[in-house]
Amino acid sequence: MPGRFGTGRWLWLVFFAVAACLIAEALQRGGALDTVDQRLQDFWFQWQGKRAEARHVAIVALDEETLAAYPDDPMVFWTDRLAVAVARLRAVGVTVVGLDMLLSISPERWLGKLGGDLRNAARDYDRPFREQVNSGQLVLASTRSGAGGRESDYLLPSPDYLLALPGFDIPGHVALADLLDEGDGVIRRYRVAPVARAERAPLEGSIPVLGLPALVAVRVAGLDPHAASWMLGGRQVLREQPAELIPYFGPPGSFPGISLRQLLADDALRDPAVTALRGHAVLIGATAAGLNDEHFTPYATRLFSGRGTLMSGVELHANVLESLLSGERLQPLGAGARGATLLLLATLAAVVFVTVPVWAGVLLWLVNLFVLSAAGFLAFRAGLLAPVAAYGVATAIALFSGLGWRLSGEERERSRLRQMFGRYVSNQVVEALLKSGKRPQLGGQTQMVTVLFCDIRNFTTISERLNAREVVEILNTFFERACAPLLAEGGSIDKFIGDAIMVEFGSPLPLADHARRALRAAIMLRTVARDFAVWMTERFPDHDLPKFAVGIGVHSGEAVIGTIGSKTRMEFTAIGDTVNLASRLEGMTKEIGCVILASESTIAAAGGAVVCGRSQVIRVKGREEAVRVFEVLDVEAGE
Repeated sequence: MPGRFGTGRWLWLVFFAVAACLIAEALQRGGALDTVDQRLQDFWFQWQGKRAEARHVAIVALDEETLAAYPDDPMVFWTDRLAVAVARLRAVGVTVVGLDMLLSISPERWLGKLGGDLRNAARDYDRPFREQVNSGQLVLASTRSGAGGRESDYLLPSPDYLLALPGFDIPGHVALADLLDEGDGVIRRYRVAPVARAERAPLEGSIPVLGLPALVAVRVAGLDPHAASWMLGGRQVLREQPAELIPYFGPPGSFPGISLRQLLADDALRDPAVTALRGHAVLIGATAAGLNDEHFTPYATRLFSGRGTLMSGVELHANVLESLLSGERLQPLGAGARGATLLLLATLAAVVFVTVPVWAGVLLWLVNLFVLSAAGFLAFRAGLLAPVAAYGVATAIALFSGLGWRLSGEERERSRLRQMFGRYVSNQVVEALLKSGKRPQLGGQTQMVTVLFCDIRNFTTISERLNAREVVEILNTFFERACAPLLAEGGSIDKFIGDAIMVEFGSPLPLADHARRALRAAIMLRTVARDFAVWMTERFPDHDLPKFAVGIGVHSGEAVIGTIGSKTRMEFTAIGDTVNLASRLEGMTKEIGCVILASESTIAAAGGAVVCGRSQVIRVKGREEAVRVFEVLDVEAGE
């Protein structure tokens, strides 16, 4: 019977949690949950609206206003205007201009085909534009069709413009303006190098390699576009890195910019909107609806029907470029962290779902979905992508596994015992009761125990030099480490009192060697504190914190064990002189100058295996009788 209600129960819970974690992780890695996560992320973009201000990038828009100003001119003859625009941008302090327009034919070649006087008249038509190309401050656009393993897969700018490139360096001055469509028509991710290295390797040097935003970013930073990686926006960017989610800065229209017509005006260099472009990277591209360069982004998706506003290609590239220059990114949770959180959630779900009624479990899971979505949105706002769909799957598997298990006769018996004792004692005590099959006297009983108090020294000073979040982080991290040896020695963690821990050994179930267990746990706590001091130094190197240390007091004797409290709130705890003296001994450790201080009764109860240091007789506040105490150095193995 004890095994059925103790170890067996936990083995089943561990099995459910691990199985749920593994299944959810497999579905996540296999891409089965991508659609759910993508739609959630789309809605998060929509809910957040404008996420941040663009500080590095601006757009010069070929918009309806510009087209209306030159209604009779074919686009092939716009290179003279583009040359003026680029020259004026350079004059106001724009270092690099990206042209998000494919100029696959030049006016000179187009008119040259007609021959005669037109050919001679067009001979120098493009000279100003070629001069801008030759400056090295203008990045041209190209595109591709197919896999990109053949030269014929690439549609490049006109040879007239390629010949004007500095050093005829195509990879250094011509970029790919292709967007990454992963199947549903929505542009969510980008690649630094749109064509895989294996495909383009035979053509290296003669074709564009980097995407338009990446090449402009590298040029703005003054780095070598032929390098394998770059430091951009405070982080390392690899040429061959996998596709990353575009951290859109806001819905369509969020990026600063001006109309191309405004830049072509005679007084453009005196226009504050033009001079405000100083220090920006500028992309020139089409935003007019009639030019068919609009795309679905997360802001255009809808849950049931319809669509939102589409985003122009140049603004889409601007989002990627701004993210590269600013370092803004949406970082997926790493595999290790994802696995750990999946296991944690699955474990919590398994524990919760086997302790509540069936209807409550289903309701909790539904609430859990909303909580996970809200938590995922908060993480998203902080730049972290949580696998919400995998979390939902893992908790669902834990739920249904727990429901199936609870149909067994063993679980019905477990529920009966929980109804009897769950109202009066903590979960930890309930588990001990279930494992033993015994019924303690809930009204209170006298029992021989050893009480251990552990307190963090100089905690007030530490807390004054840290913020609230850091203080909580310290407590949670230390308590997590400290609880392991206490539980390993069979201690019952009674409560956490601020920065102190109160533990009983020999409660709620008697233990013959409770004193020795308590001293062994104290020795392990001392080691935990030493290791934690190293963690503190590494975690807060510049806060001038006092060295982390603890004081531990241990005393053995009779205590009253039972439920204390009111009808609405009760706890299973120990009270009496034994508890008070253990607390006083912990407080005396700093005065005596030791880490572990145990009473004579504890040393005697532990037998001859305790290695002691100093010993003295002390008086403690609130107690008339003097007490002999011992500094505990070690507990020898054996017995």
